[in-house]
Amino acid sequence: MQQKKHILKIFTPALLLDENILDANIARMANYAKSKNMLLRPHAKTPKSLPIIKKLLEHNACGITVSTLKEAEYFAENGIRNIFYAVNMEAGKLDRAARIIKNGGDLLFVTDSLEAIQQIGTRIQADVTMRFLVEIDVDGYRTGVKHTSPDFLECAEYIHQHPNLSFAGIMSYAGASYHQKSFDDIDVLTQKHRLALHHAKQMLNEREIPCETVSLGSTPAFLHGTNFDGVTEMRCGIYSFWDLFQAGIGSCTKNDIAVSVLTSIIGKQPDYNRLIIDAGAFALSKDRSTQHYDFDAGYGLVCDINGKITDNLYVETVSQELGIVTTQNKQPIDFSKYSIGDKLRILPNHADPTVAAYNEYHVVTEDHGIKIWDRVNRW
Repeated sequence: MQQKKHILKIFTPALLLDENILDANIARMANYAKSKNMLLRPHAKTPKSLPIIKKLLEHNACGITVSTLKEAEYFAENGIRNIFYAVNMEAGKLDRAARIIKNGGDLLFVTDSLEAIQQIGTRIQADVTMRFLVEIDVDGYRTGVKHTSPDFLECAEYIHQHPNLSFAGIMSYAGASYHQKSFDDIDVLTQKHRLALHHAKQMLNEREIPCETVSLGSTPAFLHGTNFDGVTEMRCGIYSFWDLFQAGIGSCTKNDIAVSVLTSIIGKQPDYNRLIIDAGAFALSKDRSTQHYDFDAGYGLVCDINGKITDNLYVETVSQELGIVTTQNKQPIDFSKYSIGDKLRILPNHADPTVAAYNEYHVVTEDHGIKIWDRVNRW
């Protein structure tokens, strides 16, 4: 009741974070990683918040992963040192990266291009050293260079021999794990990545290029892989929050989802069997990652103010600032249960783009007031 009292005072739409669920998610994954004798390098691109990152680092994490230099700046300024900027580095960002390093940030970078690393090597400041991983492409999902391509070893050689560059290791991202049909298929893909990384390291060893870090990313790959021999760290990000897509593919349950959007009912239309809420595309995002699956959740599932999922209600459509709530099975809504001004929570399809719309979290715990945690947004 105390929690409900505080939530009722929040201006909507707003981003809610259940700290109890957050803590349980972080501890669960940390314990799982320990059972696999694996270090975690959690991805900060999802929470983008110092209090959450501190919780993650207290649980078996060897450092963090970021997707923007603004994230790297924010965390470095707040005392986080071991930071992997896991987006291909290009020479136009050198001055900004150098400032972080000179201010004490322990930054790790990635490249998959001989052209890019040569540009960096030509323009890097004489008083800066940058550590690099080379990303290898295994499943064609996104970026990376084939380890069988001559460019792979040429990249590594160039970094290793350059006076202001340091070769730190290799990485891959098993993004295709999100599109496999079974857990066994995910494991097959994971082993394909592991073996490719292993072969790449062997090639480096033959050239006497030290390869300290072998980094593999993707939450499904970690949860459903059976063998991680040779991998030194796993990059996973969504596990602190989870979302409806992750629940749909079996990474978590809906009750493990720690974030939701608080919204108010601003209209009732019994003739159309729908409620109107003040959370639209900008508040929920237009992500429809569940769309082509049997767990399709529209633009989000509806919960009551306490976070209990309301059977059969979902956000069917959104416009810029409005959401349309109706029933998934087309049965009539019991409008007597809802009044204008009532507050609901919406569970997100994909947590990352949903939380990106907000500058802060309203953090709720059982029988406590609301805490405000900031986020670092943009680039």
